[in-house]
Amino acid sequence: MRTLAVLCSAALLAPRLLAAPAPQNPTQAPQAPAPAEARADSDTLRVPRLTAVVISAPRLNIPLSENPAATALVGQDVIDAAPRGIAVDEAVRLVPGVKVDNQANGKRVHMSIRGQGILSEHGLRGIDVRLDGLPLNDPSGFAPDVYDVDWPWIASLEVQRGPAASVWGGGASAGVLNITTEDGGPGLLSGEVSSVYGTNNFWRIGGAAGGTSGDLNYHASYTHNSGDGYRVHTAFHGDNLDLKAHWMPSASLRLTPMLLYTGYFNQNAEGLNLTWLAQDRRQANPDALTYDEYILTRRLTGGVVGDLAVGKDQTLSVTGFVRRTAYRESVPSSVIHRTMTAPGVSLQYTALAATGKLQHRVSVGTDVQVQSIDEYALPNLGDAVQGSDLLSDQTLRQSGIGLFALDRIDLGTNWGVMLNVRYDRFGNKLSDHLQAGGVDLSGKADFDRFTSRVGLTWSPSPSLNLFGNIGQGFLPPATEELEANPVAIGGFNSTLKPATSLGQEIGARGTLGRTVTYDVTLFHLTTDRDFDRYRVPSRPLETFYRNAASSRRWGTETYLSWAPATGALLQAAWTWNDFVYTNAQSAYGDVRGHRLPNSPLHQLTLDAQYRFDYGLTLGVSSELMDKWYVDPGNATTVDGYGLVDARASYRLKLSGAPAELTLAVRNIFAKRYIAFTEPDPDGNSYQPAAEREFFLGVSVRP
Repeated sequence: MRTLAVLCSAALLAPRLLAAPAPQNPTQAPQAPAPAEARADSDTLRVPRLTAVVISAPRLNIPLSENPAATALVGQDVIDAAPRGIAVDEAVRLVPGVKVDNQANGKRVHMSIRGQGILSEHGLRGIDVRLDGLPLNDPSGFAPDVYDVDWPWIASLEVQRGPAASVWGGGASAGVLNITTEDGGPGLLSGEVSSVYGTNNFWRIGGAAGGTSGDLNYHASYTHNSGDGYRVHTAFHGDNLDLKAHWMPSASLRLTPMLLYTGYFNQNAEGLNLTWLAQDRRQANPDALTYDEYILTRRLTGGVVGDLAVGKDQTLSVTGFVRRTAYRESVPSSVIHRTMTAPGVSLQYTALAATGKLQHRVSVGTDVQVQSIDEYALPNLGDAVQGSDLLSDQTLRQSGIGLFALDRIDLGTNWGVMLNVRYDRFGNKLSDHLQAGGVDLSGKADFDRFTSRVGLTWSPSPSLNLFGNIGQGFLPPATEELEANPVAIGGFNSTLKPATSLGQEIGARGTLGRTVTYDVTLFHLTTDRDFDRYRVPSRPLETFYRNAASSRRWGTETYLSWAPATGALLQAAWTWNDFVYTNAQSAYGDVRGHRLPNSPLHQLTLDAQYRFDYGLTLGVSSELMDKWYVDPGNATTVDGYGLVDARASYRLKLSGAPAELTLAVRNIFAKRYIAFTEPDPDGNSYQPAAEREFFLGVSVRP
């Protein structure tokens, strides 16, 4: 574990900076990737110019100072400092504007940006997720999980906040999560093995190896994790196997083939009502035990990302992949089986051009993805024992096509403009093979929309960057929302329409001297036809969705880091959210003027770390969360909380090999608190969090 560092919408500050090469001309011939360095450390504090920090997300590859959007860059140091290293909540804890609810103290999470996605049951709603350039979202833009990410071997993470549908499509209404894994080292072969053991029988073990041979750089990793969870019926276990290579057969061509496997199982304890919570906060919802609720996901993904220089100042980029998922979920009403096959391809052409004194970097392209879902459901007789009578038997065919154009204009004197426009069309077709009672529930649901964004940047000095933008979001109904049909078992909910949003933001990011990094963003967001959850009396164990809510959201996102002395680093991330319904008819009646549920007014994370010369590093952090409302009716609140964590690491040699021992304590004072709440109409809303936890780890680089 190296010194903790975060670069949030500015420059990464730490005793060892995140590698931030000078920006590469996006139209020049592809360059060989810089081999991953050995995990060395330095106590020399440097603050880079903003132009030296590069945004690597697909479509961009530009200096941070030219990106007119709130952007956080998380370095490998932050990820290495995570006590467990298995989920996204540990990686983004110092990113303002982001809220992650860890539903079972494992890898299954629920994530939102600026409150978009807070009403989803699970997964990442409206957040475009990329892993080494491969999209993890389905054609509708929904990312059901981030199980594919093998967190111990992540090199960097970018979080772009705010509507970006005009760049990445309907899945980017809330923002973008761009994840990059490690490359191989400069030699022929090097590697690392690591293991962590902790409270609640948590276990993580894995290893990685890679190297460089001629024009080939390669990296492979494997990780297994498991645990019993804090509550009854929250056990989990999972495996990740990732293979990646960079191959540059000529000066004009670079190809990166990848193969990913993930398997993840987690029991689902469901939420508790207030009575059960008072009796025993660690118990499971009785339905979860009666019906043995769980989720099992197995997925194999193969893909390739390539860049080809096709002429002077012209580049063609291509991404192709095929993803196949076997999914099974036990819920009180049924056991659901799905087999999903999702191929996709993206093409982007980028060229430099000039009109008078203006310099343009123009990109045009397309994203195409289809998905076939073969699904059937059998009745859950209890303990996940399946009955023989089919409840549903259907095939879904989904398609998503997007056409986009970007123009990044250099206005001179440190001014820049970015213009984006995109057209998306999503198609859903359901074939009902069961046709129960002679009723054919087959149908179609198609959605399309144009979106745009305009942004402006100004850098009056190398240490200050001002930016602003106005952009649109577009969120079509996801698969699970569409096929939750309140009028029949099977078929589509034909009443659902896409949700839309319009966002504006202004911000400043920069450095003060050589010791301070800051980022401040003010945003305003309006949404229409947000998705709301409800139940029907005739099917009380199922959840259904409708368009009900519109909202007005103001907020500020602030990050600050200060290195007062060699080896010392102080960081703070503060978020203020003022999210209010403006027109909503929900299960709670007219909720205009009410605050959105699961949206604390304030979030604050503080972190302090000191590294001693002899290899010892000590750190302490605190997370403070304001109270929030449980439901749109604002009838019930959950108390806020303050948590304190601590960590220590020590670098040494084991039989001549560099090694590191780590000890981490989460929630030192064993604070009892609610991790998150769901706006569940029947009141089973509360998910208690773990109390004090210890984690002991070791890593060796033989």
